[in-house]
Amino acid sequence: MDACNRCGRKLKTQKSIDDGYGPVCKKKQAEADAEFEKIQITLEEVVESGVAV
Repeated sequence: MDACNRCGRKLKTQKSIDDGYGPVCKKKQAEADAEFEKIQITLEEVVESGVAV
């Protein structure tokens, strides 16, 4: 793919094309992924909390 998966701009280097993101968007995506992972809970945590699903 020759367009960034985050912003859609044309990727210029082979490394960026391989990654699917330009350097700035790659950093932003990594930060967003880390934040997403931080707020996730497991099924075990739900069961332990006693919340009915």
